[in-house]
Amino acid sequence: MSADRPPGSGDHEAVPHPDTPPRPASDAAPGTPPGGTGPARENGAAPGSDRAGEGEPTATAGPTDAHADAHADADSAVGADPAPAVAPGPELPLASAAEVEARTAEPGGIPAGLGKRLHPVTPWRRAWAPLAGLGALLVQDPERMRAAAELGVTWVLVILATVLALAALYGWLSWRVTRYLVTDTELRIRTGLLFRRSAHLRLDRIQSIDVTRPLLARALGVAKLKMDVVGSGDNDELAFLGEAEARKLRAELLARAAGISPDAAPEAGEAPATELYRVDGRTLATALALLGTGWGLVLPLALLIPLMWWGTASIFITIAVAVPILATIWRSTVGGFLTQYGWTVAESADGLRLDHGLLQRDHATVPPGRVQSVRIVEPLLWRRRGWARVELEVAGGGHEAGLLVPVADRPMCAALIGRILPEVDIDAAIASVRPSPARARWAVPVWHKGYGHGVTDTVFVARRGRLSRTHTLVPHAKVQSARITQGPWTHRLRLTDIHVEHGANGSVVARLQDAERAMTELGAQADRSRLGRRAARPERWLT
Repeated sequence: MSADRPPGSGDHEAVPHPDTPPRPASDAAPGTPPGGTGPARENGAAPGSDRAGEGEPTATAGPTDAHADAHADADSAVGADPAPAVAPGPELPLASAAEVEARTAEPGGIPAGLGKRLHPVTPWRRAWAPLAGLGALLVQDPERMRAAAELGVTWVLVILATVLALAALYGWLSWRVTRYLVTDTELRIRTGLLFRRSAHLRLDRIQSIDVTRPLLARALGVAKLKMDVVGSGDNDELAFLGEAEARKLRAELLARAAGISPDAAPEAGEAPATELYRVDGRTLATALALLGTGWGLVLPLALLIPLMWWGTASIFITIAVAVPILATIWRSTVGGFLTQYGWTVAESADGLRLDHGLLQRDHATVPPGRVQSVRIVEPLLWRRRGWARVELEVAGGGHEAGLLVPVADRPMCAALIGRILPEVDIDAAIASVRPSPARARWAVPVWHKGYGHGVTDTVFVARRGRLSRTHTLVPHAKVQSARITQGPWTHRLRLTDIHVEHGANGSVVARLQDAERAMTELGAQADRSRLGRRAARPERWLT
């Protein structure tokens, strides 16, 4: 059973914008019937790619119209008598920028002679990949390793140098054909040596722009820009740019996305920010140690490796089993500390800014209007200290693991969430949660006590977990649909699960709720979502 989706959540039919005047018949594209319009084309987004809260896209005239006009002029000139020689008259006006672009544009959408290249160190970005692949082939086949050893050191070095030179040549050629260009409405990126790829990213649909500086990039003074765009499955990136150029370009793109004129956007600069909270290194180290996720795997790994070696007598199988476990231990301990070190949350006009990392520094921005849900995670050993972790589901994501803050006390977590959802009372939302009925123990013994559901005037709340307790808050304005599900056993126990879907392609579930109450909540949730959308704040930043 499912509730009706709120208005605006279904498929839309393209309609002309009310403020757009009808196109004159003389400007119609060839083949268009009188009084009709040509096919609408939207740059940078596929049909149906709008997410929650996004307005209906409007079709805009692009270079296609300029091409059509240019061809029409050329066709009208065919067969005409040459003009008689006349005395020099006044100079003709220069061609418009659109006409110049239409006549000189390359297939990649970037006019000839325009666009910028990436930093000169970019060709070496993946030069190591062939060497790593060659090493993996040798490690997997002992016979090849013996054959390589028989060649001698000189030939091995010659082969490695040749492979590295070919990889560097390919990287240099790829760098030569890669360019980017910022226009009034979009960011164009052209890449690919053998397979050409052109991306047109509409500025008004960019959700976030993050700056990443790995350790080696920091040493070389370069940075990577990662753009997340509505309707794009992958994050487009520019790697690498000079640090100053990357920050300047990011500020310009955000300014243009906010509606600042193209002439003033390059000089707008990055909006000032006010620091709200910085995670102390000692607190972070203690919190990661108390999680136990990484350290708890050390003993099983120490027992598993000898058993695998004894049972298989194969070093390759043993390594294949041990490496994923070692990677999990690393991410949960030392790797997590290096990534989250110096975590800083600051507030600016374009959203909450997150800076973190000891070896690799990351700079991300979270526009509050894009946040679809908030999770407050309280591991068992953190509760005595009053600590919690705040995670976000953002339309498009983009920042490290969806974290707002890796660890903070409860009052600070509530204050930071209040910057994103100012109308939400966190304490009232958590207090509204009612546990699952006692009969739920026949469906899920012991762990049923961790499930609960609550609702306030502003958010839907779901609770789960006993050892690691998690409260998930979804603003009513972000709920796209609501439904309930039952299995045969839960149907007999008069229990059901309440599901709500939000705009980040995610689902939040309140498990094992009373069936009669769930039916009432299902209808009420649809009404709350409709009312919430009417009062929702704009999705775009700097508004």
